[in-house]
Amino acid sequence: MTGVRMLKLEEVMQITGLGRSTLYALVKSGGFPRQVQLGPRAVRWDSRAVEKWLAEKLGQGQEAA
Repeated sequence: MTGVRMLKLEEVMQITGLGRSTLYALVKSGGFPRQVQLGPRAVRWDSRAVEKWLAEKLGQGQEAA
């Protein structure tokens, strides 16, 4: 599994520019990749899924232009 990182919430927020409640609302509605439960109090996001989501969003912005 090369190139895969498990991102903390703070990293996802920094990469996407979204806030905590917005991220969780998007996850709940299916509009953002779900987090992976690593332990009782530890969740992370797959960096590939976050990057794919961001690329799709950036692509949508270019199509509208």
